[in-house]
Amino acid sequence: MPNLDAPPLSPYTSAVPEMDVILNPEAAALTRSGGGRDGRGFFAMSRRCELTAKGPMVGNKVSHSNIKTKRRFLPNLCNVTFISDALGRNVRLRVSTNAIKSVDHRGGLDAFLLKAKADVLSPRALDLKRAIEKKLPKTEFVKTAKAS
Repeated sequence: MPNLDAPPLSPYTSAVPEMDVILNPEAAALTRSGGGRDGRGFFAMSRRCELTAKGPMVGNKVSHSNIKTKRRFLPNLCNVTFISDALGRNVRLRVSTNAIKSVDHRGGLDAFLLKAKADVLSPRALDLKRAIEKKLPKTEFVKTAKAS
């Protein structure tokens, strides 16, 4: 019986449960705390953009003779250092090239994070968003929300 009160799955968690999760929930609680995760279900080295949650997609490689073979389309990820004006420091994130364009279009990392939805951001980016919201005065936050 599925738990209807459970929060929706984040794009950073696995959609396929392991067998020990089904058979032994106590053992699953122990494995959630380790194994390359940060405690919130986000894998440390996943191929996913930290700002837009773009991830790998599955499709077909089609040959000249029209034979279809499964393949993966990986996102174009780059390690980029952004400058946060509100925090006064540099922030290094692994983001897609599309996200770099979006950050530039919205006027910087601070404006992008303030406007972004929390369910799309990675845990690190969500912590940055909260820190930026604490640093900025309420009037500035309201102005940036109304301006765009």
